[in-house]
Amino acid sequence: MRKFFAALVVSTILAGTGHAASIYPIDRATILAGSPFDFKVEFSNVVKPEDVKITINGQDYKSVLGKDAQFVAEEKSKDKILGSSVILRGVTIANAGDYKIEIAAGAETKKVTWNVYGTADKPAAKNVIFFLGDGLSVAHRTAARIMSKGMTEGKANGRLNMDSLDRMAFIGTSAADSVTTDSANTMSAYMTGHKGAVNSLGVYADRTPDTLDDPKVETLGEALRRQTNKAIGIVATSEIQDATPAAIVSHTRRRDDKAEITGMLLDVKPEVVLGGGSAYFLPQATNGSKRKDDKDYIKLFQDAGYKLATDKTELASAAGSDKVLGLFHTGNMDVTWDREFSKKGSVDKFPNQPGLVEMTKAALDNLSKSPNGFFLMVEASNIDKMTHPLDNERAVVDTIEFDQAIGVAQDFIAKNPDTLLVVTGDHTHGITIVGTVDDTVEGTEMREKVGGRSFTNYTDENKDGYPDKLDVTKRLAMFVSNYPDHYETFRPKLDGPFTPALQNDKKEYVANEAYKDVPGAVFVQGNLPKGAATGAHTVDDVVLQATGPGSEGFKGYMEQSDVYKVLADALALGVKQTN
Repeated sequence: MRKFFAALVVSTILAGTGHAASIYPIDRATILAGSPFDFKVEFSNVVKPEDVKITINGQDYKSVLGKDAQFVAEEKSKDKILGSSVILRGVTIANAGDYKIEIAAGAETKKVTWNVYGTADKPAAKNVIFFLGDGLSVAHRTAARIMSKGMTEGKANGRLNMDSLDRMAFIGTSAADSVTTDSANTMSAYMTGHKGAVNSLGVYADRTPDTLDDPKVETLGEALRRQTNKAIGIVATSEIQDATPAAIVSHTRRRDDKAEITGMLLDVKPEVVLGGGSAYFLPQATNGSKRKDDKDYIKLFQDAGYKLATDKTELASAAGSDKVLGLFHTGNMDVTWDREFSKKGSVDKFPNQPGLVEMTKAALDNLSKSPNGFFLMVEASNIDKMTHPLDNERAVVDTIEFDQAIGVAQDFIAKNPDTLLVVTGDHTHGITIVGTVDDTVEGTEMREKVGGRSFTNYTDENKDGYPDKLDVTKRLAMFVSNYPDHYETFRPKLDGPFTPALQNDKKEYVANEAYKDVPGAVFVQGNLPKGAATGAHTVDDVVLQATGPGSEGFKGYMEQSDVYKVLADALALGVKQTN
């Protein structure tokens, strides 16, 4: 009885705290002056409109936000009444400063503060190139340097392109609702200046079940369209509707609203869109479509003046077009190792996919024609998509490709020094390097070959920057800190991307027995819930490096929402630059 009573008390306390009033934007939000956002207050109870009082810096909210709020008597979810709310769509605050918002409805009160900031009067940078390695952790960079450049007597035989960038900051990645995070809210914080909830893009996640009605904040793509005549480019090796590329234009509580995100891309109309995800462009009657309607977004983009490219040959021929839509896979594009070397994965179905280097070159060739400059985002999506399933070698090879694409941007900057270059990750993985796996060490157990004091023997005979082989006899010992049940083989997965766990009849993920009989393989009991199929993101800071005009704003420890402030200042987004 005591246990039951204690549990009842705890659940009552949690229920009470879970239904407190909410204000969006949230406490300590940072808002660009003049940038449109939605203001919403959610009350935990049903209240009367005449009882609602909202002030901003002691004044009635209407004098600051300029219009009346819509009062919703009862918000519901599955016929459950959640409480009343008020909402104002598309409001702005023109003057920089600190704002204290206070709300009250009877005994229910809440206070938050916002910081509204301005920007420089003139752009410091004509162009901004923003490179994002999805899941990029320090170990990925270290491994890429060793595998690509080699090491002699403890010194690297060369540097990565990103190693030369002269400004640096540590970036915190946590979400508004969780210390751990995902690619949606992290990139959204970079691209809006607002910390959001896991899975959200360009919105504050409210309590209503509709994923598309949450309070919006302006994205960088929208701010560029509102304030400038700059061109916009989006390049990714994932589906172009995936979290990172979507964050530049999208508003949704659910990052998997990919059919809707396709429409949001068309609303903003970036001049260059390159990646995978054609399944969400095709009407439902077309084989391979993932849409549930008859909209043909390929035709809609073509009607809007876009040249379509479906492989690297067509991409090369589209170089002179004003607008380019490159769709090179129905889903995520194949990883570098499989696309260029092993020909595994889905390369047989999509044999002529361009790589990140080719897509970056094509994007810069197109965007550089803009007399007013441009913003280009380039994502190496598959670093994350291979680290999740513990396929570390494939993730590192994609990091090498990512760095080579950065080299393309550096070549552009050498001729266009009015360009700000930013290189960072969105979140980390718990990957680390613990030495080498040295097959020359005697013993039958593979674990006896791990961590020894030796150097790797990767080679690069053709000088393309990639290791000639992954399965060398002295290779990097890379492991991830969180994982499902799996068989550790201590070897690269040459037959195709690693699938560590499969779902059983109980809907639990268990070790994939396809790897059980690999010589030396050992069973590793997972440290994640049994509902986890792969490794998870970690909370470590990511490293940001930058160079060029405006890069001096990156220093010390920063939140991802602070990065947007530096970008906005470098682009002078607080100032109207269009006629």
